[in-house]
Parts: sequence; structure tokens; C-alpha cells
Amino acid sequence: MVVEAGGFVAGFDPGTTSPYINYATPIPGAEPARRDVAALVAEFRTRGLRPRLEFAPGAAPEVEPALRAAGFTVEEVHEYLVCTPATLSFSARTPLLVETPVSDQDYASIDATMSEAFTGEYVSSPNGADRLRRAQENGGSVRFVRAPDGGCAGGASCSVPAVGTSELSGVATRPAFRGRGIATAVTAALTEAMFALGTRSVWLEYSGEGSHRVYERVGYRPEGTRLYMSLEG
Repeated sequence: MVVEAGGFVAGFDPGTTSPYINYATPIPGAEPARRDVAALVAEFRTRGLRPRLEFAPGAAPEVEPALRAAGFTVEEVHEYLVCTPATLSFSARTPLLVETPVSDQDYASIDATMSEAFTGEYVSSPNGADRLRRAQENGGSVRFVRAPDGGCAGGASCSVPAVGTSELSGVATRPAFRGRGIATAVTAALTEAMFALGTRSVWLEYSGEGSHRVYERVGYRPEGTRLYMSLEG
């Protein structure tokens, strides 16, 4: 569910209370007044959720001060990378077979891989598998490399494009299969797939020392930083 309130767009999934799924983003150029921030907070509170935002401060410079004035604090600051058709590197292609999930088991296996890779940050569930399926069926993309046991060795997804851009997220490889180029293969396949659908750019955030090199090989370039802010209590 997408809700617009006070110059913000919030995405809510009734199947989970995860703050990584339920968060808001300001509309570019937004200049929220106190009542606008209050309206956004109310949307979260009525759902029993912690008010939380993820955004690039450069796109809406007035938002961070307005949130701080309302008691929001910064959780984290992440650099984000962007790939366009002009920067995409086809040298990142590998002989690994990258597949599009088809069965319920495929989606469940990819969701489980993300939970295994992001220990403590993401919990596998039927709702998670359903979100992946919805992304694939509604204009986004999901790709994975199959493990010898028929499950998922590594996978990721791209969101349904908005304003010509899509987010690549959840790049996950099961520990037993790391170091084999799976993350690079999946990233390249997803990025190409979104460009083939007409998306003008794909962006992502990275974590972990050295992980940015995986994305840079595909053609992702530093573009700026994103803030994670939330309101406790």
C-alpha cells in the first residue's frame, strides 16, 4: 500500500512490521512544514509502526532539518550508486546461468537466501516470497543462480520503476557459494533486464567492505548519500 501525506510517499506492507519494508520517502524538492511531518507520523502511528524514512538529502534539502525539529534522529548514512545504459559494462557478464524464478519454491528459496545472507536484518517468510513475486509480475525483476540442490545459491531483485528509475536490492549469496561471482552475475542480469524494460537508471546501496567493487564492475558509479531517519517513542 502506498500512501501520500504531507509531501511524503510511504509504503506499507500489512504482512510485516519490518522497518526495512515500511518506510517513507519525501517527494523531490519537498519543503515540509510541522503539520506535514505530523501527518506523516500519524500514518505510521495508526499502523503501530515506527516512523521511518530513507532518502537522498540532496533531492530535498529542507527535509532533514524539518525531521530533526520533530525529534527524528539519523540511524545511518549510506552511499548509493547508480548505473545507466551509458555506464553499463558488458564485461561483467559471466558464464553462470542466471534464472528468473517461476515456481513458488523458487521464490521461497530466494527469500530464504536473503534471510541467511542478512542475518538479523531480514527474516524469511511467505510474505517475503510474495513480495518478490509481486515485484516480478508488476514490472520489476527478480533473478537468481540455482544451487546444485535445486534451491538458490544467490539472488536479488529490482523494484517496480518509479519516475524512470528502479532500486536493486537484496543482493544475497549463501555463505557456501560466496567468492564465485554470483553477486556480479545477478547484478548484471537484473540491471540489463530493467534497461530492456525501458528503465533509465538503476540504483543501489551497498554495505560491507569491498562490496562496492562488485557493483562498479557492472557499471555502477557513486552518486551521493542516503539518510535513514526514524522517530523513537
